[in-house]
This record gives sequence, structure tokens and C-alpha cells, in this order.
Amino acid sequence: MERQKPLEFYLGLQYPFRVDADPDGGYVIEFPDLPGCLTQADEPDEIGPMAEEARSLWIETEFEAGKAIPLPSYPPEYSGKFNLRLPRSLHARLAESAEREGVSLNQYVTMLLAAGQAAADVSRSSLVPDAEGGKPRTTVDSRNRRRSA
Repeated sequence: MERQKPLEFYLGLQYPFRVDADPDGGYVIEFPDLPGCLTQADEPDEIGPMAEEARSLWIETEFEAGKAIPLPSYPPEYSGKFNLRLPRSLHARLAESAEREGVSLNQYVTMLLAAGQAAADVSRSSLVPDAEGGKPRTTVDSRNRRRSA
């Protein structure tokens, strides 16, 4: 199998990773783009070095075995804009409410959507236990964004 890129190319790529706090202590680090590439760290300050070591070893091992190295994936970029069709009566009620609040229609609808999304997130996290039946887990991805798993 002929490769298009040298090993150094793949080692120089930045792969996103996910960190989960282990209920028994420590942290589990996983690279979703690199199947089976994971490691553990006991302390938060070990996460970066342990992640880098696991990523490098995985890439080197797969490369030496002649296997294809996947390129990193990145979260989709969102423009912050989308078109929405709604009944004229709802459009009118929203515009009137925005005027009463003294804000633009865009600001008012954004506030309603954010409040509704927050309520849905809270409802979902309180109703869906983790795989072991306990409380939902909080994870931090490689871009330091918290999310419930």
C-alpha cells in the first residue's frame, strides 16, 4: 500500500480528543478519530502529556503496520444564521412581544430559543442516566467545552 504522506505529516496533525472523569478516580482520554486510541491519567495535569503519547504511539504503530491513518475531523462551523418558516400569526405575536420588550425581533427570538434549549438540556440531563444507571456524566472535549454525556 503506497502512502501519500510521510509519518511526520500525521504526527503533526492535531486530533480532537475527549476526556471523561472516571467515577473511580482519574480521567479517560479518547481520540474518536483514531479507533481504539485511548489512555488514562490520574491527575488533570497529566491529561495533555498522556494524550500526546497515546496519539503518537497509535499513529506510529498503524503507520508501521501499513494501515491508513484517518485525518482529524473537526466540528462543523455554524454561521449563526438559518431561515425559518412560521405561521404569520406567530410572526405577528413574536414581533409584538419584541416591541413590548424594547428589543429587536431577532434578539427576542434568540432569547426564547436559548431559554427553550436550556430547559430542554436540563430536562434531558435529569432524565437520562449514564450507562451504569447513575448520574449523567460531564465530559470536556479537547476544545475545553463541557457537555453532558
